[in-house]
Amino acid sequence: MFHAKVIDITKEKIELSKAEKFIASSKCGASIYFVGTVRDLNNDKKVIGMTYDSHDALVIKSFEEIYKDSLKKFKFDNTAVFIEHIKGKIQLGDISILIAVACKHRNQAYELSRFFIEEIKKKTPIWKKEHYENEDSEWLEGNPIQTK
Repeated sequence: MFHAKVIDITKEKIELSKAEKFIASSKCGASIYFVGTVRDLNNDKKVIGMTYDSHDALVIKSFEEIYKDSLKKFKFDNTAVFIEHIKGKIQLGDISILIAVACKHRNQAYELSRFFIEEIKKKTPIWKKEHYENEDSEWLEGNPIQTK
């Protein structure tokens, strides 16, 4: 039973190639990449960038718990999971989160990828501040944190 994971918060630019190398395995027939990026418009405001902040130890703990929950929920053989979230200021089009999963079959990879992003949005303490072209900024209201 092959299971592998990388979970990280980074202040460096997120690179897809790092995830590709990590999840590559001849045991897996399907790979899915979820790449979250900064978009240029939110709530009718022109966005020029975003700042992400977090309590790193709590984020890593949350990612680890979500990973453990995924193993219990799905019981898939032969999976690899790579999760990396940015911390700090990034520009339009930059990657804020990368979730890469590899599984035996494509339906498993889709399910697992979707599970991770939805659970992260519900359970992980990461704060977002949007920066606008008029030089205003505001912290966005997030989802209430849900515990088990």
